[in-house]
Amino acid sequence: MAKDGGGAQVCPGNQVAAGIQETPCSLEDDEVFLSAEAPAPPRPSAAPADPFRHCSVDELYELLETLGSGHFGVVRRCRERSTGVSYAAKSVKMRKRKGSRLGLDREQVEREVCILQQLQHPNIMRLHDVFSNKAEMVLILELIQGGELFDFIAKKELLSEDEAIEFLQQILHGLAYVHSRRIAHFDLKPENIMLLQKDVPNPRIKIIDFGLAQKLEEGVAYKSLCGTPQYIAPEVINYEPLSTATDMWSIGVITYILLSGMSPFQGETDEETLSNVVSGNYEFEEKYFSQTSEMAKDFIQKLLVKEPRERMTAAQCLLHPWIKPLTRKQAVNRSRSSINMENFRKFNARRKWKLSYNMVSACNRLCRLRLLCQQTTEEERDCESDQEDEPSSPVVLLRRRRSICS
Repeated sequence: MAKDGGGAQVCPGNQVAAGIQETPCSLEDDEVFLSAEAPAPPRPSAAPADPFRHCSVDELYELLETLGSGHFGVVRRCRERSTGVSYAAKSVKMRKRKGSRLGLDREQVEREVCILQQLQHPNIMRLHDVFSNKAEMVLILELIQGGELFDFIAKKELLSEDEAIEFLQQILHGLAYVHSRRIAHFDLKPENIMLLQKDVPNPRIKIIDFGLAQKLEEGVAYKSLCGTPQYIAPEVINYEPLSTATDMWSIGVITYILLSGMSPFQGETDEETLSNVVSGNYEFEEKYFSQTSEMAKDFIQKLLVKEPRERMTAAQCLLHPWIKPLTRKQAVNRSRSSINMENFRKFNARRKWKLSYNMVSACNRLCRLRLLCQQTTEEERDCESDQEDEPSSPVVLLRRRRSICS
């Protein structure tokens, strides 16, 4: 990992180009790319020191059962041979060449590794080790076994605002730490808020997936066009400079959903959702917020603000009276309010159904690509079957990446 002249760590793929950082991103099915013109990959000004091991993972870890799989990799439980401690081994396939749609961009994974190596907090997923070869990278991560927070909450009969705040406090503590290191997550959503364990008295929150995270540089404007429609801030859609305040908008959306089971900006299509986000108009419908305290609504209103500089920071959120009551009356009002559990369970069921639907769709697409690939000769395959003959228009890209969380 390279360091600049002042001793600060510099992440690969996070360099300055004419005063603006523009980082290309690899999209999941719930994310959209909002422009036809992808920014050129940044070029590091100096070759960073190699932070990866280049030996075989099997030399140091025993690879065990598969825990999950995605488009570009597999997660398996593993055991460190020297200590016997269990971790999660995330194997990620690398793109063979620029323009490929199979695998992830190496610079993107290196940037994520660089960021995770800087983060040591109880509410942030920890990176233990990294291996790299030409075909793949293997990240040895903290073993997180409690599942998604939203799934855990959906199984409860009742949940008071007090109980919800205990989880939200942990998210805010983790985020305040990340932001204090001048790092923004840029992909906060229910799927990326997990529990370390669930069958314990006080489950610990873990924020995961720093694939879109960015180290923000002083005096340098960073712009990105990636994200999940109903959780991204207006400045993302408008292609304006982003900041840690962009994460705080997402916290506002997540809190709104948590309390009501409704999404403040969700439309019938991605285009409608994005339009709703840009307008910034939302309301607290009585039928969904009848059990919600006024302090909770005030908390959300101070986050879902179009002007980023006017949003509360994570540190300020922790001092808001809804999170930290100033009087006994505020504490009593909070304890008497509750989450709309019936509606929340419906929202979570729709969200999980669409996750499954999009995974099946993705698998079908990959199968079709492989079939096409098998029909070509080795010479014809030299340019890879995952590349398109013609660039896609913004509308096509938008439709291809439908949100999975309506």
